[in-house]
Amino acid sequence: MAVLPRPVDFVNKTISTAGLRVFRNIPFGRHARQRLDVYCPAKSSPHIAERGIAVEPLPVIVFFYGGSWQWGARRDYKFIAAQLAKRGFVVVVPDYRLHPEVRFPVFLQDGATAVSWAFKNIPSYGGDTGALFLMGHSAGAYNALMLALDTSYLERERVDAARIAGVIGLAGPYDFLPFHDPAIARIFSGPEDDKVTQPITYVREDAPPALLLHGGRDKVVLPRNTAMLATRLREAGGAVETRIYPKLGHIGIVLACLPYFAWRASPMKDVLHFIAACRHGDFADIRSDISAPMLR
Repeated sequence: MAVLPRPVDFVNKTISTAGLRVFRNIPFGRHARQRLDVYCPAKSSPHIAERGIAVEPLPVIVFFYGGSWQWGARRDYKFIAAQLAKRGFVVVVPDYRLHPEVRFPVFLQDGATAVSWAFKNIPSYGGDTGALFLMGHSAGAYNALMLALDTSYLERERVDAARIAGVIGLAGPYDFLPFHDPAIARIFSGPEDDKVTQPITYVREDAPPALLLHGGRDKVVLPRNTAMLATRLREAGGAVETRIYPKLGHIGIVLACLPYFAWRASPMKDVLHFIAACRHGDFADIRSDISAPMLR
């Protein structure tokens, strides 16, 4: 039986990879889902370096996709990775193991292993390990923030969490106790104390600068997650910037990253501004713009 195209397939077809090099199915571990793709400008690809041409290393983004820790595939996020690569980034999109095969914290361990791979290998693709950012949407934003805040996962991979230049979360769940969804409760079952599963538990003063973006109409992951984490980070003395886009929902915040939906909001522009500020060492735009009514 023929498989019908999915909406994301149509979206991906609208985004070209012209001018890019894409390296697919690179293993970062022994399991079948421990594979990643790398997108980079052609001018920074390994073939350029092999010819002895000096190229300025580019900032790196490790992007974690969402899917409630139950589904998702790196190939579906070409539309995000290609756009970021065209703006001068080396982009790493890893898969990670999912429920029901695994439960918390295995997907975080896979994420930490992928970040470790990036620190060790991304210079070969033209990436700058001194400017490595974590980014994610939904469950992927949770993964990114957990890795940035709870240093234990990266430490197990012999990566100093202080090397993370910044972290970007789009519509992420950061403070979602108690578990109301039975599937989510199963995914995070195991620890005696549920609080160890929450990014907000690991807020610290020396956390990497954070950009937290959310849609005001998001009813899947409520904007209060961003509001609560941002508040706690500020109280701890951390650097955090937030944006709530009043007209966007849970998927709309990702679609607004597409050039033909940019009129709805500016998440891509805000991401680029944040990274530029972090790289220049002048991340001083620490403010909150939570003007949309909070959904509870």
